[in-house]
Amino acid sequence: MVNLSAKIRKTFGKKSKTLRKKGVLPAVLYGSKIHPVKPRGAGISPLAKLSNRVKNLNLEVDAKEFEKIYKEAGESSLISLNIEGEKQKFLVLIHDIQLNPLTSKPIHVDFYQPRLEEEVKITVPIIFEGVSPAVKELGGTLVKDISEIEVRAKPQNLPHEIKVDIGSLKTFEDNIKISDLKIPAGVKILKEPEEIIASVSPPEKIEEELVKPIEEKVEEVEKIEKEKKEPEIGEEKK
Repeated sequence: MVNLSAKIRKTFGKKSKTLRKKGVLPAVLYGSKIHPVKPRGAGISPLAKLSNRVKNLNLEVDAKEFEKIYKEAGESSLISLNIEGEKQKFLVLIHDIQLNPLTSKPIHVDFYQPRLEEEVKITVPIIFEGVSPAVKELGGTLVKDISEIEVRAKPQNLPHEIKVDIGSLKTFEDNIKISDLKIPAGVKILKEPEEIIASVSPPEKIEEELVKPIEEKVEEVEKIEKEKKEPEIGEEKK
């Protein structure tokens, strides 16, 4: 499990711009009941007492460190959020990220603390691996019908990603379905087993799809030209 350090935030609203200029990312932690993981033998800290009285905590994290953690954990892996000066850790999910529309850099992040004993639903990316013989040897084109998938599991069992080996796509008749996925124990996929994830289209089919719009345009132009030549009702042909 990856760790991310955070501080209690005391700057809000428009003043948050000053934080971002310093490389600090405003954040908030919330949940049905937020509370730190208590180590054995540890007493109740001031932060633990505070978190038991509020529904959320306003935080700030290092922007570069967050981006590094996000690439590693994504939105489907628990991370340990460590508040500065506290021994207790909050086990959280990265729940929502607001991005700058011009730079695509994070400007605010929401951390969500789920109940570890309850299942949650989350979307997990599908990672395609390997080489398809139907693509390499037969010249086909890989068709990815599904690139991410919704799953349900307890937070500690959530997969970071689901890998799919496309090496089984040897002919144009082959496909990979939801039922073919290798899923970790305790994880349930919220899609029909027969849904196709990936297949390979033959070269001629791709060419047909490219040519079809061109042929339709030609037919449309010919139809317009023909209508122009035909006289309207009541008009004599010259």
